Amino acid sequence: MAAPSEHVELAHSGDGLEVLPSGQREEWILLARVTKRFPKADQPALDRLDLAVRRGSFFTVIGPSGAGKSTLLRVLAGLLLPDSGEVSVFGEPPAEASRQKHLGWVPQSPALLPWRTVLDNVRLPLQLNRRAHCEERDPIDILARLGLAGAMDMLPAQLSGGMRQRVAIARAFAFAPALLLMDEPFGALDEMTREHVAHLLSQLWQAEHPTVVFVTHSVSEAVVLSDQVAVMGGGKLSAPVEITLPRPRPEGIEDAAEFHQLQRELRQRLREAFDPPGG
Repeated sequence: MAAPSEHVELAHSGDGLEVLPSGQREEWILLARVTKRFPKADQPALDRLDLAVRRGSFFTVIGPSGAGKSTLLRVLAGLLLPDSGEVSVFGEPPAEASRQKHLGWVPQSPALLPWRTVLDNVRLPLQLNRRAHCEERDPIDILARLGLAGAMDMLPAQLSGGMRQRVAIARAFAFAPALLLMDEPFGALDEMTREHVAHLLSQLWQAEHPTVVFVTHSVSEAVVLSDQVAVMGGGKLSAPVEITLPRPRPEGIEDAAEFHQLQRELRQRLREAFDPPGG
């Protein structure tokens, strides 16, 4: 995890990607003054946005609807080109990084193929990427670690919502992506289920350590999972809050005093995003 001062300097220096020597960029995801506008929109979705995420860290973005969070993920994935600014994913343009280093995506809807079993859904990226140079994880082991050992031969229609989302997470982890983008993956789950799945994700991330950029509306979810959390508003990101809770994080950590203090700090930043000074 990056030191707090190091992260803030990179994210807010205003000098572009050159603040980091080129030989070190392969250890970072970097966005410098990135702007993205959509036709007929009054404001840019991303407005000279800066971001720095160190390889192997879990970085979460929270913010109100329409703040630009999903647009940020699509730019990182190479699905959208910014109008201006620089983007580097481990030293390469996003599209090239996606081809060479492999990118996992977990959307809010798990998007499982209904005619394939759980195990076959998880194996799908491995089958589609046979020619790619990527590591692989044993899908049976991944499913077992997510509590799905007894569901491998089931079809998606036979699963609960929480189980389907765990299958989507297993599928994303199965080919050991260097970067995992998660767009409100627990948004459709009830509170108890999303807490349980979030803790399973935390345990799996602790074992595998991909770089994760995670989007959520849930402050408690962000604190449970993350190394750093930034608030997005008006197409910009705040300086990140360091989540100093020890790892691994057990279930029940939500009752700790430090957890509540971090929640309060992030909620205050969210209020400021809704009602900026002078707004």
